Amino acid sequence: MAFESQVAAAALDGRFDYEPMLAAHPEPGSLPVHQWLGKDLLAPIWVSSMTGGTEMALTINRNLAKACAEFGLGMGLGSCRPLLYEEDRLVDFQMRPIIGPDRLLFGNLGLAQVERLLEDQDLWRIDRLIDMLELDGLIIHVNPLQEWLQPEGDRFKRSPIEIVEAVIEAKPDLPLMVKEVGQGMGPASLRRLLELPLLALDTAANGGTNFSKLELLRNTDAERAAFANLSLVGHSASEMVDMVNEIVENPSRHHSLQENERDVDIRGISPPAQVLCQNLLISGGVRDFLDGYYLTERAKLPAIYGQASAMLRYAQGDYEDLRAHISRQIRGLELAHAYLRVRA
Repeated sequence: MAFESQVAAAALDGRFDYEPMLAAHPEPGSLPVHQWLGKDLLAPIWVSSMTGGTEMALTINRNLAKACAEFGLGMGLGSCRPLLYEEDRLVDFQMRPIIGPDRLLFGNLGLAQVERLLEDQDLWRIDRLIDMLELDGLIIHVNPLQEWLQPEGDRFKRSPIEIVEAVIEAKPDLPLMVKEVGQGMGPASLRRLLELPLLALDTAANGGTNFSKLELLRNTDAERAAFANLSLVGHSASEMVDMVNEIVENPSRHHSLQENERDVDIRGISPPAQVLCQNLLISGGVRDFLDGYYLTERAKLPAIYGQASAMLRYAQGDYEDLRAHISRQIRGLELAHAYLRVRA
């Protein structure tokens, strides 16, 4: 066992300083409470939106909601599109009685559905959805590549930023979060979103489940050959945290003169940017508590981290499997807080 325990220097995790002298073993439940979006999280973990239309949605959502209630986590439901016009799938999404009143619970709609609601002057359906599910707010997921590569995908008539701005203008009191779906986004997109009065920005970065690639697997051989490389573009969670930090510290530097005429004042000078969105949800390729601890500690905005596939793997069967997985992750976070310091 000693011989098998040899570790090459190249395999060491260079993101942290290990400080074994400064803390006793942490007691279970010793993580600081995170006040995020107006509610307390007992651990900085978000169960990311992952299922809206599968046959197992009820089992998965109930297990996840039960875990969020027990461990004090926040949760985003998968796409609530089935509830916009009918209520026959309501039981699959009605998780407030399970998660309880004190935990964050958000619904989720795709940009294509939101654009249709705007066109039809049906935004009242969002209010009904929030009331029906007793939600704390709405997540809009932005997925142009996924829609393009999906055999039956929708086509956006306006840019996503215009659609999001229109929703904010029509419903300024709507608690709103915006996310990608596994490609992440670059600095110009991040800057435009950070200037909006969103509750939070979700990175949904490249590195986890790639829904563009998933849609290609459902497409024809010819489409897969033509667009395989396109599905691989994007930005990692670490890269996006760096981008957000740079924008937060130097907002005016990223205020482009070329994006939109309304961004330019009468002298032809871009007005100073202002970061209005003050919360960050870091997701996409966050494999475990070490990734989550590293990224949230580096963020300049109040941040938690989200996981989808890592939770989904344990949420499809016995609740005790999911419970054990989350217990290990939280215990790991407690150890990280006690003994690890993120290197500058």
